[in-house]
Amino acid sequence: MSTTVKVTAAEVNKLRKATGAGMMDCKKALVEAEGNFDKAIEVLRKKGQKVAEKRSDRDSSEGAAISKINADQTEGVAIVLGCETDFVGKNENFVSLANQLADIALNNKTKEEFLAADFGGMTVADKLIEQTGVIGEKLDITSFEKLEAPFVGTYVHINKIAALVGLSAKVDNAETLVKDVAMQVASMGATTLSYKDFDPAFVASETEARIAVIEKDNIELGRLGKTLKNVPQYISMAQLTPEVLAQAEEDAKAQLAAEGKPEKIWDKILPGKIERFVSDNTTLDQEKCLLDQNFIKDEKINVAKYVASYGDVEITGFKRASVG
Repeated sequence: MSTTVKVTAAEVNKLRKATGAGMMDCKKALVEAEGNFDKAIEVLRKKGQKVAEKRSDRDSSEGAAISKINADQTEGVAIVLGCETDFVGKNENFVSLANQLADIALNNKTKEEFLAADFGGMTVADKLIEQTGVIGEKLDITSFEKLEAPFVGTYVHINKIAALVGLSAKVDNAETLVKDVAMQVASMGATTLSYKDFDPAFVASETEARIAVIEKDNIELGRLGKTLKNVPQYISMAQLTPEVLAQAEEDAKAQLAAEGKPEKIWDKILPGKIERFVSDNTTLDQEKCLLDQNFIKDEKINVAKYVASYGDVEITGFKRASVG
């Protein structure tokens, strides 16, 4: 390495703009590379590799969630550029890098293709290593989600959660519909579209687990003399067969008769009781299924009813990428 090589401020600034590295790091790299710009980039990349190796066991639990939609709004991507600290995750240059990466991600089908894609003459994977050296924290793509549909929209919550939602058609005010549903996805964390997607074995095991938790809680509540929690028979609409609902109606009628309510007013009371029965016995759906969740902007209806209010359109899918 030559110690007599002199580099100009313009050369240092050019390298800094190309890599985001600090002024002194850029100057040292240019000196080590004897003024060769491409070699200086390689010097910085090797430094990044060394830092990355040292920090390979670190947790990239902070970062920035970014989404991008293509020009005709038929495809979207949501990524999380992970780092180690919230301080870096909120940094303007870091968020700018995340946006640049998301632009590239939009044109790639998989995370593997994305990491191998070009970023200013190097791969995305190499860029992450280079920037690990520049920033001094482990950088990683901790989430990569793609979605295609006749119409795709997005919502990003303070660069911490990015949600994508696909519609079956572009209807009037589709932008409002898709943003509202994407906001629902971001805030309520659904994992599937409908209870119809559940595996019966999953529902059965989840039912057993949830009932066990409630029964355990009730032991303590009973000891304290407090009101016990309702122990549901079921937790999903997938379990509420016509026979189960018919029995629930018969039970409700028997209760009304025991309470001395006149039969002529039962028709006014029964719908509410059946609605309550369904609500009490579909807690899994309300937590996990997007269409079955209460709509956050109007909890009197669920998401499915909100979507139906826009006419002949359906949610075809959704994706969610979150920091941490």
